[in-house]
Amino acid sequence: MAEAERIIDTPDSEGERPEAGPDGEQGADAGDGAAPRGRGKRRIAVLLAVAAIAYLFDLGTKMLVVAKLEHHQAIPVIGEWLRFEAVRNPGAAFGIGEALTVVFTVIAAAVIVVIARIARKLYSLPWAVALGLLLGGALGNLTDRLFRSPGFFRGEVVDFIAPKGFAVFNLADTAIVCGGVLIVLLSFRGLDPDGTVHKD
Repeated sequence: MAEAERIIDTPDSEGERPEAGPDGEQGADAGDGAAPRGRGKRRIAVLLAVAAIAYLFDLGTKMLVVAKLEHHQAIPVIGEWLRFEAVRNPGAAFGIGEALTVVFTVIAAAVIVVIARIARKLYSLPWAVALGLLLGGALGNLTDRLFRSPGFFRGEVVDFIAPKGFAVFNLADTAIVCGGVLIVLLSFRGLDPDGTVHKD
């Protein structure tokens, strides 16, 4: 009877399956709950750092453009192929959908909420960078939507990068596109935000 009690009291540690580490790795400490939580916090820190850098660069360049370039002639950067020109854009990235300003404002806010939800299970460094770029870009353009004229939720985004034969855009648009491309590449590789790797 005593032997049976000892068997019942013994924790079944050998039967536990170790959790996957970041990017699908499984290590000796993968079963330790503290290690995945620590890695998750580091990935979230990377996401927030990338988002902050993208947001601050976008905000700083827009403030400079409004102060120094708006209502002035465009500045040639690479001859006629690239110039800086201040443009107020009521539409989405690259001037798409100018009549749907409020809709794009709501979409940008929804993207931020979705990223916040995904971040709770984020253990992949590449995904942290990609989501950080998306978050920083979305926040940059959302700031314009909320606080610039003609009014709250209807504000026009400041664009200034004008390649020849292409729409005018800003650094927030660039961050969004780069983040989106990186997410597509990670999806093709089968890497999920939680760090697991799958093959279809």
